[in-house]
Amino acid sequence: MEKFNTFTGIIAPLDRSNVDTDAIIPKQFLKSIKRSGFGPNLFDAWRYLDAYDAADENKSRKINSDFVLNQSPYDKAEILLARENYGCGSSREHAVWAMTDFGLKVVLAPSYGDIFYGNSFKNGFLPIRLKSEEIDSLFNSVQANNGFKVTVNLEEQFVETEKNEKFEFDIDSGLKERLIKGLDDIGLTL
Repeated sequence: MEKFNTFTGIIAPLDRSNVDTDAIIPKQFLKSIKRSGFGPNLFDAWRYLDAYDAADENKSRKINSDFVLNQSPYDKAEILLARENYGCGSSREHAVWAMTDFGLKVVLAPSYGDIFYGNSFKNGFLPIRLKSEEIDSLFNSVQANNGFKVTVNLEEQFVETEKNEKFEFDIDSGLKERLIKGLDDIGLTL
């Protein structure tokens, strides 16, 4: 896994609560145990206007231009901003794989589904819990400034905006060390 310490990136605003793992990566795409190839189908029902056809593999699908991750600059975002209970639902590790394969490295939300939260760290992905009012502030900043960026400092445990706002977050010391050192389950045993 890639080491994670400090990272700066564009925030993509997904202003939805209770985004479940079936919305993140629908069940019809769970046919592989490889960790790659899921990015094109991240949020499939929201990103496309028509149904998936395995024979076509997204080549001629109609893009939903109203969906945030289909809009510039958010189509290249590496940080997702969401509302409470992100990643709730079934225990599919594929949800994290789809997010990382798309290019996302961090999600900022007030709360997470427990299984999604645990799977994130196992795959080098950082789910940060911020207070609801801090999430609201970030949504306001993103709405006012297309391409708004934040810096995530895992070592010092804060998110800093371009406006020099700092939002501190808590994280288990073992999970933090795992990301900073880039350790997966096998790396932890060595």
